[in-house]
Amino acid sequence: MLTLRRLTSLPVLIGALVLLTLLVAGPLRQVDRSLHGFWSDELTPRWTDFLDQVPNAVAGQAVCLPVLLAVAFFLAWKHRTWRPVVIAAAAELGFYAVVGGLKVVLARTSPKADDVSGRFFNGGAAEHGWYGISYPSGHASEAILIYGAAAYLIVVYAHPDTRLMRRLGWAMALITVNSIGVAYYLGYHWPSDLIGGLLVGAVVLRAIIDADQWWVRRRTATWWRQLEKAPAHPHPSEATPPVTAAQPATTRTPVGARTPVAARSTTRRPATHGIPEPSPQPVPERRERDPELVP
Repeated sequence: MLTLRRLTSLPVLIGALVLLTLLVAGPLRQVDRSLHGFWSDELTPRWTDFLDQVPNAVAGQAVCLPVLLAVAFFLAWKHRTWRPVVIAAAAELGFYAVVGGLKVVLARTSPKADDVSGRFFNGGAAEHGWYGISYPSGHASEAILIYGAAAYLIVVYAHPDTRLMRRLGWAMALITVNSIGVAYYLGYHWPSDLIGGLLVGAVVLRAIIDADQWWVRRRTATWWRQLEKAPAHPHPSEATPPVTAAQPATTRTPVGARTPVAARSTTRRPATHGIPEPSPQPVPERRERDPELVP
């Protein structure tokens, strides 16, 4: 049975990304050119600057990174652990290493470049600047990866109820739709760039989540192994009997040793007025057996 967990598993996401990339290198370029347009300049030219500076910036590093760092450091301070900070650092490193690496290696020209063929290995930062590395979309990747990492930390450490989980889902959907919708309306990317950005961001996020869950399971298994190796009933030689008021602790005197004079009692017995005192009976010495020698 297909579930959301299986549909968003790492092999499925990687397979979808590879398939899309192969299609973009071939027949999908014609579809991109037919669907692309600078719609904002044609339909709402007065709103272009606002759309670029406000809605399009929501998925940019200037906004999403401070949100992730605020969530990570707050949860790290509250729970006294560096794990949220490590996850946030892994998300940012994965963005630059994977998303940025694919941009530089594939070097696809964007619609704003002089070469509008949309082919791979035809642009590059040296030839066309940022317009020569458009696949995959960085804003679409950040909408999934950076905000998804923040949502994952909230779910793991805050243990939200169903209502808050639903609101987190709606917030993620709204941010994702905003990032790809505004970028497409402004004409900054080919349509396949936006889909590829979503897939790359999902791949990196899924890899981080799987690695974090694997580490938690490994650490839990180590704790259980340590508990199983610990003795349930300690050896009698390791157990220390408690000292109570009724049984004060005494020191054993070696056999044959004399009691010091200072330790002898100097208390006088009361007079018996001629009644002979009974002779004291010798008390047999009680010797304790060494626990190590008990068979």
